[in-house]
Amino acid sequence: MVDLLALDANGRVAAPEGKTREYKRDLSSPTKPLRTIVAFANSAGGQLVVGVADDGTVVGVGDPLAEEERLASLIFDSIEPQLVPAIDLATVAGETVLVVEVPLSTRRPHYMKTQGIDSGVYVRLGSTTRQADPALVAELERTARGVAFEDLPEPRATLADLDLAQLGDLRGRTTTANDLVALGLAVKQGAQTVPTNAGILAACPEPTRFLPSAWVQCGRLRGREGIDIFDQIEIHKPLPQAVDDVMAFLTKHAYKTGVFGEARRRDVYSIPVGAIREVVVNALVHASYAERGTPIRVGFYDRRIDVESPGGLVPGLTVETMRGVSRLRNPSLARIFRDAGLIEQWGSGVNRVYSEIAKAGLPKPDIEEIVDRVRVTIHVADHSATPKLVEQDAYARSKDGRHVGRYDVGMLSAAVDGPVHRDVLLEAVGLKPLSQNYTRHVVPLIEAGLLAMTVPEKPRSKAQRYRITDAGREFLEASE
Repeated sequence: MVDLLALDANGRVAAPEGKTREYKRDLSSPTKPLRTIVAFANSAGGQLVVGVADDGTVVGVGDPLAEEERLASLIFDSIEPQLVPAIDLATVAGETVLVVEVPLSTRRPHYMKTQGIDSGVYVRLGSTTRQADPALVAELERTARGVAFEDLPEPRATLADLDLAQLGDLRGRTTTANDLVALGLAVKQGAQTVPTNAGILAACPEPTRFLPSAWVQCGRLRGREGIDIFDQIEIHKPLPQAVDDVMAFLTKHAYKTGVFGEARRRDVYSIPVGAIREVVVNALVHASYAERGTPIRVGFYDRRIDVESPGGLVPGLTVETMRGVSRLRNPSLARIFRDAGLIEQWGSGVNRVYSEIAKAGLPKPDIEEIVDRVRVTIHVADHSATPKLVEQDAYARSKDGRHVGRYDVGMLSAAVDGPVHRDVLLEAVGLKPLSQNYTRHVVPLIEAGLLAMTVPEKPRSKAQRYRITDAGREFLEASE
């Protein structure tokens, strides 16, 4: 409480409002303070301080003992199930304030009696109090009982809907129906064994057949407002297998520099690949798949990468405590990710993200709760320029001194066996057959003498094909 009520140089409370802290001037309108108390009990606990103005000035409360008794009566009469937080009096700057200490409740969800459980449940999102939707109310009930959504059986599914061979390859060991039960991926129901939601997430080739949120949407969005969709994909497959697809999409749109050591060429990307991979894994493991129609979203913008997962933070967790506390929303799914080598050590992921980003010299990531989602933002170098312009500065050199562009080797390799259409060159490196991609990536190779047109006198001829030159072959040999 000492830190909570400390004052700054201007005599105002120093600690800002947040997920576990809120200030109120008085109890003249008690509904909002009571909703905040409900939200604290349902989310991660917290402290409500009465007697502090909006600007942080301590104004105190008149007749503190009477206000303490009134607040206790309001809590008793207005909140279900019964909640008994500690209410203390404290003196700050010569004024008396009320401090309500609300623990994370094991009887959640709590709700306002007048609104009922259908519309009176509230939670904390950042420094705001929000009404919980039915899916979140159900999750609060389950977590209070120690039951995870992933543990629930999926009655529409059978073991035939799971690919045990692929799951075994992922785990590096044979996986049987009995193993599924031990792993929490299936449960016994009488004489039958039925997949759980965790089983669907980990081993169903098309998990969205049963869980509409179990997919990943990736997009490359350009422009100041981030509304120009340059490229996008949807990933529908077992979640542990989705990680590589997400990273392939991101690295496809990152700038790549070839660095040559004594033995071989090493690719260096313009984004912190290891940190982003960790964030993607965390999003997949900690998402709430009880939400309907809200996938994991990965957006690559010009100056940032956002990874959003449905569901808020696990009850009891805050953004501030994420680096020191590990709470798993989906422990069975997390175990499969660990078996697959996607999780190295429990509870170390967030710290590793911060460490790798610091090594890359980038700003700290932003972690936010936004309505019903958690968003992690990783700030990256500016990718707004065209690849051609950026690569002029980002190219490394091959052993013979020539520049190595991010797509040069792949396109030249596509032309080794004979003249090919320009679309073949672009598609070989994952680029769409668009005129701007031709101008940015194929034309520089022609100008450098590494590719040649088969009909040079008619550059726009429908019969136009592109062949690798002797200089191009030498370039490939020097780049290997």
